[in-house]
Amino acid sequence: MASILSEVEERAIQEKELAGPSNPMAQHAYEGFAQRQSRSGLFLGAAAVALVLVLASIFGLWLLRSVRRLNRQVAQLNHQTGQLNRRLEGAEQLAKALDQKASQAAADAQTAALQGGQIRASLATSAAPAQSVLPTTTAAEQGANQVATKAEEYRRQREKELQSLQQSLGQIAETHRTALGLVMTLGEKSIRFDSGKWEIAPQYRGILNRIAGVLKKLNGYSFYVYGYTDDNGTKDNNLTLSARRARAVRDALVRAGIDPSVISTKGFGKSKPRVRSTNAKALAANRRVEIGMVDSSKDPLTQPNLTKVATN
Repeated sequence: MASILSEVEERAIQEKELAGPSNPMAQHAYEGFAQRQSRSGLFLGAAAVALVLVLASIFGLWLLRSVRRLNRQVAQLNHQTGQLNRRLEGAEQLAKALDQKASQAAADAQTAALQGGQIRASLATSAAPAQSVLPTTTAAEQGANQVATKAEEYRRQREKELQSLQQSLGQIAETHRTALGLVMTLGEKSIRFDSGKWEIAPQYRGILNRIAGVLKKLNGYSFYVYGYTDDNGTKDNNLTLSARRARAVRDALVRAGIDPSVISTKGFGKSKPRVRSTNAKALAANRRVEIGMVDSSKDPLTQPNLTKVATN
């Protein structure tokens, strides 16, 4: 009987514990504890969700930057490929022109050989006509030799003149040889252009006067002035800006005494940067003007390739 009572009492005590404290104050405390536990669980859940979102955002930004970097690298490779293709085109055109000259020279030589054979045949049939023809043949050969000698002397003279010209201009600004002549680069170390501007500052006029003083002493040369910009701005605006820079340099040279009929200009915008970077120093280096000097007596077929040879 006593054991049955004790079991009943234990069950009553357990039911009271499950039902919570019977005291109202204790009941209130118990409910507050349960609410705090619930809020803590919600806070931890929200914190976990926020952490996941932050990590996902960081990963997304990293992935986006990686894709952009790959796109820039692909664009640079495409640009380099285009430059190589343009150089190959220029080389092919030059090779075609040389082949044409060689073919013409071979045809001239064949014609001369046939004429020589005819003259020898005439000499064999008649001694008297031979005496009158022989001096003519000798004179023709001497004339051809004289033409070849003069051509070689002219080539050597032009080569010596270009070497002297490169040395003189190199003391003013960066100057280098090309297949067709010389190219002088007026960049940040000689003439500096502000971003978006084409006007030549007064302190650079002396440099242009010195350049004009050297160029106007030349005879039989054509000059090509090309303008360039940095990467800022649209394609159309940069083409206009680069053309204005080229014309500003051309006008300064004309005012200094260069014949305007031997100077032509063109703007290439941002298409041929010297330095592939976006820092301030690289942008300043890409804002420039280049002056190409070509012997006017060269075959006109090779002159359009000046932009490919001189600016790459």
